[in-house]
Amino acid sequence: MTFKKTVLALSLLLLSRGAFAAVGCDLNEPDRDVARLFPGATYKTRYLSLKTSGGQLLLERVEKRLGDKFHGLYETIDVPYTLYDIYKGTQAVGYIHGVNQKGEYGGIQVFLALDTSGKIKSFYIQKLTSRAAKDLRAKEFGAQFEGLSLKDFEAYDPAAAKAPAGSSSAGIKAPAKAGKDFNSVMRAVKKNLILMDEFVLSKKEK
Repeated sequence: MTFKKTVLALSLLLLSRGAFAAVGCDLNEPDRDVARLFPGATYKTRYLSLKTSGGQLLLERVEKRLGDKFHGLYETIDVPYTLYDIYKGTQAVGYIHGVNQKGEYGGIQVFLALDTSGKIKSFYIQKLTSRAAKDLRAKEFGAQFEGLSLKDFEAYDPAAAKAPAGSSSAGIKAPAKAGKDFNSVMRAVKKNLILMDEFVLSKKEK
């Protein structure tokens, strides 16, 4: 086998393996990020998936709540989701959870820092390839999500990329050059909040 054929064969093998690999979403530097998002706090990490938390029925329920079908490497039933439980002393004070989302030019990693009731404390984009990357990462853009929760996104339609007039999600302004990546970010936020509700918040004692 020639060198070129060997390289081609190895490339095809890697691509075929990657095509079936579930893509998770972890903080690159959790110690630093937890300290920044929750000063003075500690954290514990746990790993969840739709497959182990409810299987096909849970996947279908999440899709129905999202208003869109899951698809691609970022949304298979066995994708691992990393949840950071945040503590001050022995008291739980919040969560950090991220999701992968397909953007116009590549994957986007959207993290939310939530309080224990599910309200957004901070919005954080870790990975993003976009013409509007700087603006989508800007504090002014992220601040629009603070204080919102799942109820504010329930009526947002990711398939149509629209929110009802007058709703909290409709009030979130897109950066001028964001284009389709703004829609991807909005879908990721709604998906993130739904997953957090299914994995954690709906299971808490009322």
